[in-house]
Amino acid sequence: MAALSKITHNCYEIGHTWNPSCVQSAVDITKGALEVSFKIYVPLYLIAAVLRRRKKEYYLKKLLPEILWSTSFLTANGGLYIVFFCLLRRGLLTIYMANLATETLFRMAVTRGIITPIEHGEVLLFCFTASLYMFFFRSKDGLKGFAFSALKFIIGKEEIPSQALMEEPSCTRSHERTVASKETVESRMSAQRPGSWRKTLLAYIRELLESVCKKGPRHRCCRHYQDNCISYGVKGFVRMFSIGYLIQCCLKVPSAFRQMFSKPSRFPSLFYNKENFQLGAFLGSFVSIYKGTSCLLRWLCNVDDELHALIAGFLAGTSMFFYKSTTISMYLFTKLVETMYFKGIEAGRFPYFPQADTFLYAISTAICFQAAVMEVQNLRPAYWKFLLRLTKGRFALMNRHVLDVFGTNASRDFKGFVPKLDPRFTTVLPPGADIHLG
Repeated sequence: MAALSKITHNCYEIGHTWNPSCVQSAVDITKGALEVSFKIYVPLYLIAAVLRRRKKEYYLKKLLPEILWSTSFLTANGGLYIVFFCLLRRGLLTIYMANLATETLFRMAVTRGIITPIEHGEVLLFCFTASLYMFFFRSKDGLKGFAFSALKFIIGKEEIPSQALMEEPSCTRSHERTVASKETVESRMSAQRPGSWRKTLLAYIRELLESVCKKGPRHRCCRHYQDNCISYGVKGFVRMFSIGYLIQCCLKVPSAFRQMFSKPSRFPSLFYNKENFQLGAFLGSFVSIYKGTSCLLRWLCNVDDELHALIAGFLAGTSMFFYKSTTISMYLFTKLVETMYFKGIEAGRFPYFPQADTFLYAISTAICFQAAVMEVQNLRPAYWKFLLRLTKGRFALMNRHVLDVFGTNASRDFKGFVPKLDPRFTTVLPPGADIHLG
C-alpha cells in the first residue's frame, strides 16, 4: 500500500501515453489488434481448411464466421485491456496461456531469489514428460486424439499399444518368404528385358538393402518385422532427421525470399543453417534412442512390457540437448498435466469444474499482462514481440519509469524512455519529460 500511495499519476501518464483520451486510445489499440488478428487468422484457417480437405459448404458458410469469431476474441484481449486499465488500473489457447503464465511465474521467482534454476532444467523436464507420454502411448487407451496420432507418426506403428507379443506369428514369416521370392523373380525378369539396366541396378540395391535390414538380430517380441533392431533405429533417425531439417528450412523460406534480391549471397545459408540440423538431430535422435532402448529392453527382459516405455522415453528425452527449448518443454508438460487431469476425471478421482478453461485463461492472461507492464524482462521474448505487433508498438510507450517504485525494474529494458506528455492532461510532471504544448 505504501508503494501504491506514491502513484499519483493518471492513466494517461502511465498507460496510453500516446493520446490523452481513454476512448480514443482504446479505439487505437482495437484497430491495430483487429488488423493484426485478421493477418494471423485468415491464412491460418485457410491452410487448416485445405489440409483437412474441407468441402465447399465449409468455405461458403463456416469459414468466415470462424475467422471473425477468433479475430474478435484476440482483438478484445488488446482493446479491453486498455479499457479496464483506465477503469481499474478457450482449448489449445488456454493451454498455451497457462504454459506461458507458468514460465513467467517461474522467471519472476528466479528474479526474486525464491527459486534457484537447475542447469539444463528444460532438458530434465522434457525427459520426465517424454517418459510419461511414451508410457501412455504404449498403454491401452492411454492416449487419444491428436497426441496419439502425432506420436504414431513420429515413433511409428510398430510401437502402437497392443497385447505383448511373446512370439512372432508364423504367418508373418511365411509372408516374408513369399514377398522375398516374388521380388527376386521380378528382379530377374526385369534384368532380361533390353534397356532396363537402370531398373535392374535400382532393384539390386533395394534388394541388397532389404536383405541387410532383415538378416540382422531381431528379438521375437519386436514387431518391426521388415527390419532388424539395428536398422530399425537407424531408419527412424534418418526419417525424422529429414523431416526436422525440412520443417526448419520451410520456416526460413519467407525471410530467405525477402533477402534473395537484396542479399542473394545469403540464400544458400537457408539449406546449411545450424538450426536446421539441430531440429533434425533432436527429432532423429529422439526416435532412434527410444526405438533402440525399447529393443534393448526386450532383449534383456525377454518380454515386451509397456513399462519399458518409461525408461526408453526418459532416455529419448536427452535428445533435447541438440535443440534446447523451454517453450517446447513447458508446453508438452502443460499438455501432459491436462491429459492426466482428464484421465482423473474419467476415473472419478478428480472433480470436474465447468468453464474451468475460461477461468484458467483469464488468470493466465492476467499474469502475462502484469509481467508485460511491470517486468518485461521476465516475459517470454516471443510473446512480448507478439504484444508489440498486436498493439502497433504502443505497449512499449507506457511510462514504466513511474512504476519502478514497485521494485520490479519495470523500465529496465526501455533505456530511460520517458513519453512526451501534454501538460494540460497531467497531474504530475515526470522528471526529464519532454513536454510540449498543444
